[in-house]
Amino acid sequence: MEQLQPPDTFADFATYEDFLNSQITAMDLYYLEDEELARQLVELGYRGSGEVLKREEFEVRKQLAEASRLSKRSQKKTLASAGKDLESHPLLKALAEREEANKTGKMTSIIFIRDKNVKGQEISGYIDYAHRLKTEDFEAYFNLKKRLLPKPSDLSFYNWETQNSTSNGTPNYQVIADNASGLLFKNKRDRKILNVDPKAARPGDNSTRIPIDGAGHYIQVVIYDHITRRKT
Repeated sequence: MEQLQPPDTFADFATYEDFLNSQITAMDLYYLEDEELARQLVELGYRGSGEVLKREEFEVRKQLAEASRLSKRSQKKTLASAGKDLESHPLLKALAEREEANKTGKMTSIIFIRDKNVKGQEISGYIDYAHRLKTEDFEAYFNLKKRLLPKPSDLSFYNWETQNSTSNGTPNYQVIADNASGLLFKNKRDRKILNVDPKAARPGDNSTRIPIDGAGHYIQVVIYDHITRRKT
């Protein structure tokens, strides 16, 4: 029974002759003592350890395999933080460490930031990191061209000077604002509650609270990591 070549491997062969050579066995060469003859016999299907293909069929398979590889490479989500030196930027470094997990859905992190906006007004808010990654290009943040701050469109936003406050659900979290315990976020995937009250003993199941020390120019930064597990 002939052994079928995995589709993607056709891209590994530079030429049709290389493909034929890959199917010539040591036993073939021992008996035939002629590599060119061995190739011809493989092409005709009399010798070889794999699939029989004519030159035209090989060229088509090779083109398809190369196209498939290029497609798979383009489908891989390139990390915006890749190759960036963020050692002196604690918040960005922490976000870079979580970028892939938030992109793939293994984790849904919430970022609390308290700082001043361009008008000098103190603002604070909770950012759904995974959602922002999908709706915004983070290259500018990791390249230090933009500064990450909460927006009125984020999970929660408060301007301490104007007293303007907003809250918005995202594809990952439901906001529970009218709770005696304070602000809560309910994960829509596993329905776990994340409690962002700093006085709470723990933020919730599968969740951790991580203050970012020395967060650069920010007044305060805390990251809440939630490992998502689908409810069964």
